Amino acid sequence: MELDIQCEEMSPSRWAELLTTMKSCKTIRLDDCNLSSSNCEDLSSIINTNPSLTELKLNNNELGDAGVEYLCKGLLMPSCSLQKLWLQNCNLTSASCETLRSVLSAQPSLTELHVGDNRLGTAGVKVLCQGMMNPSCKLQKLQLEYCELTADIVEALNAALQSKPTLKELSLSNNTLGDTAVKQLCRGLVEASCNLELLHLENCGITSDSCRDISIVLSNKSSLMDLSVGDNKIGDSGLALLCQGLMHPNCKIQKLWLWDCDLTSASCKDLSRLISTKETLTEISLIDNNLRDSGMEMLCQALKDPKSKLQELWVRECGLTTACCKVVSSALSTNKHLKVLHMGENKLGDAGVELLCEGLLHPNCNIQSLWLGNCDLTAACCATLSTVMTTKQCLTELDLSYNPLEDEGIRKICEALRNPSCNVQQLILYDILWSAEVDDELRALEDSKPEVKIIS
Repeated sequence: MELDIQCEEMSPSRWAELLTTMKSCKTIRLDDCNLSSSNCEDLSSIINTNPSLTELKLNNNELGDAGVEYLCKGLLMPSCSLQKLWLQNCNLTSASCETLRSVLSAQPSLTELHVGDNRLGTAGVKVLCQGMMNPSCKLQKLQLEYCELTADIVEALNAALQSKPTLKELSLSNNTLGDTAVKQLCRGLVEASCNLELLHLENCGITSDSCRDISIVLSNKSSLMDLSVGDNKIGDSGLALLCQGLMHPNCKIQKLWLWDCDLTSASCKDLSRLISTKETLTEISLIDNNLRDSGMEMLCQALKDPKSKLQELWVRECGLTTACCKVVSSALSTNKHLKVLHMGENKLGDAGVELLCEGLLHPNCNIQSLWLGNCDLTAACCATLSTVMTTKQCLTELDLSYNPLEDEGIRKICEALRNPSCNVQQLILYDILWSAEVDDELRALEDSKPEVKIIS
């Protein structure tokens, strides 16, 4: 049994009602419910008395250190079987880390700890690392984004990594680590016995200086499948170094996020080689890099390679225009694996989307999710988009936000949605002006097809 509630103010009577339900729940999720430390006293009792409870998610509540102290009393009980604990953005400080360390040391059932968006600081996370080093700790996932960590944390993290072969996921994004610390972390990861599968280092002050060391991790850790270094200024030279590790036969990368990394079309030669030869790679994000049409053309040539198994390509805000759409269309008509294509925030125009639709309509194309927000589209391309919607039953998600489609365009899209052959389940239409009459049509359409969600 699951309890999943978000963004609800808890009156005393409502809370009392839910407590009765919680006694038999396997999963409890109460994000953004205005909970405080007093609620945590009740939750501690639930943790202690409900041995079937394995997941507790309390993100975005003002629990504070006092609330975590209450929770930990339940977590330390022998009857506790909790496996996943989410406490993101709960107004915690380093004071909470001592009680959480006790839980890590004493509770082998706990395999996931998510404490990002809290001011734990380097001193607090060093205390958590002590708990991780206890032989009883079996932690597999540790999320420490936005925890005000500095370079000084790496020594403690490496010691924990050495002693924790169970750890599979480590997220350190949005902490000011810098190149020196990341190099030190990479050396620790190469030496550690853990089979890390996910490493997130977004916005960590990384430059091309760190990329050779990250590359060595990629070539030594065949377990690493998910790497995110987005929002770091690694540039084309850093990407070239990363690709040395990514192309290594030992590397089994599946998901690679390189958004806002100061890449240009010069990087696309290496990226194309990666896409066309690394058959494990299924998802790549290149959002907010100045790839331009020439870079996109190289990527599309790689997509046409039979060895490419890429399923998701994110190229939003990459300086693309109508000029690249013919080659994108050609790739869509060739590649059977691509499921998700994000091309928003590019000046494709109606003519560009008309070209894209030629590829989308090809029998080989299996696109499920298509994002074309803020692409300078008007009602003129909506008839062709409607044909795609009614012809391609694989298409389930379409984003046309921030385009001046007006009543005429929206009506054409609505007509397609009404068609029994249309399988679009989520239509995203942010910041588009339409009349009250069209608004009524959209609401009526949602009522007649409850499986369709229109987000505007």
